[in-house]
Amino acid sequence: MLRRVVVTGLGAVTPLGVGVRPTWQRLLAGDSGIVDVSDREPKAQWDRLPSTMAGVVPEATNKDNKDDALWNPDDWADSAEQRRMSRFTQFAMAATQMALGQAQWPPRKDAQDTLASRSEYLPDDSPEARTGVCIGSGIGNLEAIYDTSLELRHEGYKRVSPLFVPRILINMAAGHVAMRYNFQGPNHAVSTACTTGAHSVGDAARFIALGDADVMVAGGAEACVHPLTLAGFGRSRSLATASSNDPSLYCRPFDRDRSGFVVAEGAAVLVLEEMEHALARGAPILAELCGYGCSGDAFHMTAPHPRGAGALRAMRRALQHANLKPRDIDYINAHATGTIIGDRAEATAIHTLLMEDQPDGTSAAKIAVSSTKGAVGHLLGAAGAIEALFSVMSIVENTIPPTLNLSNPDVGVSLDFVPDVPQQKEVRVALTNSFGFGGTNASLVFSKFDKDKKYESVR
Repeated sequence: MLRRVVVTGLGAVTPLGVGVRPTWQRLLAGDSGIVDVSDREPKAQWDRLPSTMAGVVPEATNKDNKDDALWNPDDWADSAEQRRMSRFTQFAMAATQMALGQAQWPPRKDAQDTLASRSEYLPDDSPEARTGVCIGSGIGNLEAIYDTSLELRHEGYKRVSPLFVPRILINMAAGHVAMRYNFQGPNHAVSTACTTGAHSVGDAARFIALGDADVMVAGGAEACVHPLTLAGFGRSRSLATASSNDPSLYCRPFDRDRSGFVVAEGAAVLVLEEMEHALARGAPILAELCGYGCSGDAFHMTAPHPRGAGALRAMRRALQHANLKPRDIDYINAHATGTIIGDRAEATAIHTLLMEDQPDGTSAAKIAVSSTKGAVGHLLGAAGAIEALFSVMSIVENTIPPTLNLSNPDVGVSLDFVPDVPQQKEVRVALTNSFGFGGTNASLVFSKFDKDKKYESVR
């Protein structure tokens, strides 16, 4: 019998703000975190790029700023730690601290304070040994790779920092979290392009379900708003290039006038926990993670299967693992980034799933589908994690976040895309999708927690 997995903590650093509550409130208010970054220095690097719009975490303008919703790295790490950490790792550390605070974990704040004490044997059944970390990133620290490459070429070997390699490794976000809190359970880092965050959460849930851990810190982090990133995606014709001067209008999921996605930065972390473990310690249970499905398109490097075959398979598997039917879903948080082929493929897959269950179309009519990328942009390796967090929040607050900038739906099928205004609705089950280059797909299913519900958790 597989063990059931619940969510007991959330943390977020997003283009809408630092913290889950500020982010969620601005999301429901229809605000956008997308801005023009062409005024960043050195300005010459941004010249001739097809788009300079990005979702950027809002920063405090000075060290004394007391607005908790603005990013100030000093709030989360001292100067020595900041030198050792890339920006994406700093985001992950902040999101983790928030999530652990809500989850009221770990139980002993003063445990294992020094490296010397950590060299002592830790019993396998101790809380720290039963807590693991699974945080990934899609690109990680591209800026350090770019800058260090130039320094090596123009100034030589001695200009390369000894911290260069540790700062660029994808698994360092998980590593730094584990070291700060002395978590000695599974230490895992996923890097599966834009599916990274969802895979991280799903894999972490399986560690718990299979008994490898009782608690997992899971999520994704990204900080690659850099000219090279935008140049690369621009050359692949993936970026939004709308002619409007208003950055908030650039990302238009499902809309006829969409032209591509908007790169964004940030992090989201969920604390996952074995159900009986959470109940025994009186932890706040926000939702249950009851389904996880994965698939591969095996079709194209960057384009999805045109009929969404891989997406459909991932959703079917997630629902099968949750022992649920498509008609049981109340909300689908779509991956939809604002690309023509991607939005259409996912919408087709969703419609096919719902019509398989009830051919008369009643499921398709009642299930809300929205993309939150219109507000935050595409967080790449962190996208699946923040969208999992939004799905949990929709269950907690019975509110479905809107799809911004949706005036003329154009994806070939008719669904309730929740244009511009949130919906108040009981959300018992929410499904969230993530898809990435290389044809990698994942779907997660969250539900309201019911201790007496009979099914096996994430398989």
